[in-house]
Amino acid sequence: MNQDKKDFLALQISPARLTIIEASWLLGFAEHDIGVLVSAGLLKPLGHPPQSGSKYFASTELLALRNDTRWLAKASDAVVTFWKNKNAGRLPSKPSQSQSR
Repeated sequence: MNQDKKDFLALQISPARLTIIEASWLLGFAEHDIGVLVSAGLLKPLGHPPQSGSKYFASTELLALRNDTRWLAKASDAVVTFWKNKNAGRLPSKPSQSQSR
């Protein structure tokens, strides 16, 4: 665990708005999984950020979700399903063999 993450998780009072990185630390997901959760409708960023813009999340909402085991199970399933489907489209890698002439 890096020092920034340790320092953040040790805060007595978390900031009202959290970045994607901070949200991932608080919820226990990887940073790249936060976008998956937003796309699945399981997380809602504050305001109406553009698709490619910075997204922030309300810490009070994230703390409530963190304590909701049903939501955590649903979110975990969504992440697993996303990566399973994404990886299913990849062709298995074959060792490189020189072709016969």
